[in-house]
Amino acid sequence: MKKTSLVLSTALIASMTSSAVFAAKVTPFQSSIAEETFQTELVNRALAKLGYEIDSIKEVDYAVAYEQIAQEAKSDDISFMAVNWAPLHDNMFKKAGGDDKFYRKGDYIEGCAQGYLIDKKTADKYHIKYINDLKDPKLAKLFDNNGDGKADLAGCNPGWGCEKVIEYQLDAYGLRDTVEHNQGQYSAIIAETIANFKQGKPVLYYTWTPYWVSGIMKPGKDSVWLQVTHSAHPVTKDTALSNGANYGFNVNSMRIVANKSVVKNHPDAAKLFSIMNVSVNDVSAENQLIKDGQNKPADISRHVDAWIHAHQATFDEWIKVAKAAK
Repeated sequence: MKKTSLVLSTALIASMTSSAVFAAKVTPFQSSIAEETFQTELVNRALAKLGYEIDSIKEVDYAVAYEQIAQEAKSDDISFMAVNWAPLHDNMFKKAGGDDKFYRKGDYIEGCAQGYLIDKKTADKYHIKYINDLKDPKLAKLFDNNGDGKADLAGCNPGWGCEKVIEYQLDAYGLRDTVEHNQGQYSAIIAETIANFKQGKPVLYYTWTPYWVSGIMKPGKDSVWLQVTHSAHPVTKDTALSNGANYGFNVNSMRIVANKSVVKNHPDAAKLFSIMNVSVNDVSAENQLIKDGQNKPADISRHVDAWIHAHQATFDEWIKVAKAAK
């Protein structure tokens, strides 16, 4: 009788443990940028395939996301963000606890460029190659939209990380007196910039890839990336590329960052996070669909379906390898 009870108790404990693992809650985080939803939802689909139940995406500022994920460092649940920009977000990452609080392996989306651009017509006419050139009041005035004599730079939202780089460089390159960093809602600021470009006016703006802006003002054809004369960056010392070009920003990777306990408690999810990899061009193409009006949750869900269907073997391999880790 006692032996039977022991067997039943062991089975019950095993069942409870199994249920606890399966019942782990997954909370995805991202910013309010709609163009980040595709990569977040793709991770959600893969986790769901592994048997996890996914909570709705929480849209918060990046700094808040890092703080909340860090708070789950010892949790049985999973919290993650698929848009950890490295090295742009390194200060926020370290401030929230770094490797002691987070699990971060692999590069989800590589080759993410960012920096300053101007329209090609103005660049060619006035031989503007560097953002430093706008220290010249005469050149800066070409991009003045409000009559204050300063170049109007369509800049970066507070809290994104890029705004700190721009502010740092305005001082480092002596541009405070000639360049105005316009901040606010990037979508509204860049919409005005595009409208000015279509009217034939000179434009100066910050942007990044993957994003749809470069699909409208195509670098090399409609616009040109401005370089810097020397590296000046608040996070990294050297922003020069191997070919000698220097655009003032490092080429970033978007990485998946999760709470540290995922390694011990959910090795299949940890392995998945480390091996997922998507082409930056695929994300840019999806972002263009959003720009073209396919921006509802059902639209983005359909985009994820289409990507998985077109890359079914890759997706299936992710799941296979992740399951093997468990």
